[in-house]
Amino acid sequence: MKKNETANHYGWFMQFLLWRERHISERLFLIILSLFIGITAALAAVILKNTIHTIQHFAFERIRETSYLYLIFPVVGIFSTWLFVRYVVRDDISHGVTKILHAISQRKSRIKPHNTWSSLAASSITIGFGGSVGAESPIVLTGAAIGSNLGRLFRVEQKTLMLLIGCGAAGAVSGIFKAPITGLVFVIEVLLLDLTMSSVLPLLISSVSAAAVSYIITGQGAMFSFTLTDPFSMDRIPFVVLLGIFCGLVSFYFSKVMFVFESRLKGFSRYRQRFLISAFILCGLIFLFPPLYGEGYDTINALLSGQYGALMEGSLFEPYADSYWVLFVFLGLIIVTKVFASVATNSGGGCGGLFAPSLFMGALSGFVFAYALNFFPFIDVYLPQKNFALMGMAGVMAAVMHAPLTGIFLIAELTGGYNLFLPLMLVSTTSYATIRIFMPHSIYSLRLAQKGELLTHQKDKAVLTLMTLESVIEKDFEPVTPNMSLGDVVRVFGISHRNVFPVLDEKNVLMGLVMLDNIRNIMFRPELYERFRVSRFMISAPAKIVNTMSMEMIMRVFDDTKAWNLPVVDEQGCYLGFVSKSKIFNAYREVLVDTLSSD
Repeated sequence: MKKNETANHYGWFMQFLLWRERHISERLFLIILSLFIGITAALAAVILKNTIHTIQHFAFERIRETSYLYLIFPVVGIFSTWLFVRYVVRDDISHGVTKILHAISQRKSRIKPHNTWSSLAASSITIGFGGSVGAESPIVLTGAAIGSNLGRLFRVEQKTLMLLIGCGAAGAVSGIFKAPITGLVFVIEVLLLDLTMSSVLPLLISSVSAAAVSYIITGQGAMFSFTLTDPFSMDRIPFVVLLGIFCGLVSFYFSKVMFVFESRLKGFSRYRQRFLISAFILCGLIFLFPPLYGEGYDTINALLSGQYGALMEGSLFEPYADSYWVLFVFLGLIIVTKVFASVATNSGGGCGGLFAPSLFMGALSGFVFAYALNFFPFIDVYLPQKNFALMGMAGVMAAVMHAPLTGIFLIAELTGGYNLFLPLMLVSTTSYATIRIFMPHSIYSLRLAQKGELLTHQKDKAVLTLMTLESVIEKDFEPVTPNMSLGDVVRVFGISHRNVFPVLDEKNVLMGLVMLDNIRNIMFRPELYERFRVSRFMISAPAKIVNTMSMEMIMRVFDDTKAWNLPVVDEQGCYLGFVSKSKIFNAYREVLVDTLSSD
């Protein structure tokens, strides 16, 4: 009975697809899908935020009764998340934005169905119990997964599927931040999707619809309360530029330490060891610096509202809250240690992203920068500390994500601080330019860039990234062995249409090449057929292509050797085939027309 019901449902669905193809144009259907994706992503964002707040309320009620629980709950959260991922999800759901970039770069644009809910549930547990990460990257993965799986359900083409992933990500960012412009520019800058006339409308629809749904459900208030009491003046521009440089350096520290420290913790193959180390680090840091508990948005609101004394409540430093230097050192140490708390949260089994830590560190960096300079009497210009905290958020966000436009519009939309648009632009661009000196890729794309799998806005590199070696390798070359005679080789020449022949040993390892042009002067002399062996006239290959190389690296080898055909081997040196420059050029043209055209 169940099989018959399934078959009937499938039949009705196929009839719907046929009806849709006849009555609804592709462009209109894409608009309908983008609207639905935006609404769904916003609902997922609202569910995530409400779930986190519910768990936080439960935790805070218990903390009021027993104060030391604020040290225990984050550890409970990351361990519970690990159990959920290990035994329910049974898949790696960390690094949400990196997973989206990987899906796009591999030209499959396929994100697993469980990502439509698994990251949402896991991050709720982690953050609700006080994990020192953010909920934004998980919701971006959720939105992208909604777009990917909806597109696969309706069997859209590959190019459209990639766009629907962007719609889901734009809707998720817009929905959780109530920031429609940020949702659009995030997809362009961070997910590296080219903006064309055919793609801008679906992205806008998803972003705007998500923001509208979020406004309807959660109200019209900005995420952070900020009132501009000290308008920007032009004599502060040099200090704004210096703040951008400072934010760029802080972002470089944050990104580099995160990448290295995360790799070190993942070096522990046994989860028990990794969990104990992460739990010890997280508990110790929260004990010393309570603002590291949770996302840190309460700390940002305190900085933007001028309630600086509240930052040290519950810490060992609270009795010295009135001291200038104690507050300066306290906040400076939080900037230094935030990255360790975030990595410990995720490496210990938690699930969270970098949006909130970036905003947190940016607010602290901007505040500390202005707080320090205002102390020195030789600086005549007063720097409003809450304004600089706001600008610092834009600077660190722009640098960590390598997305200056995202940093500018996100902070403006989060706080309503459009009156500070010029300094936000200065800080974001300066910070981004600073970190680019040290890191050409963001923390999201660094792992993919090292593997040569990163899609970029440079069309040549983007097309090469979308190509695979398997699609251009040719295997119709006749092999010869080192012990074969010249007569045997001539007979092989007669059955082949190639002019190059790989020389292989008994283990299929490539020993060299036999080039037809190199033996043309002796191949028509029968008296030499038994005197010459392949080992005598074979030559070494100009270079070997290893099957783990990226297409960009392969093209670099062709350029260096000036060759037109090169052998392909695996990492043990075993022969796999040949790749030709002409074959790559033909495949390049096909991918360029198929994927990166603006139609």
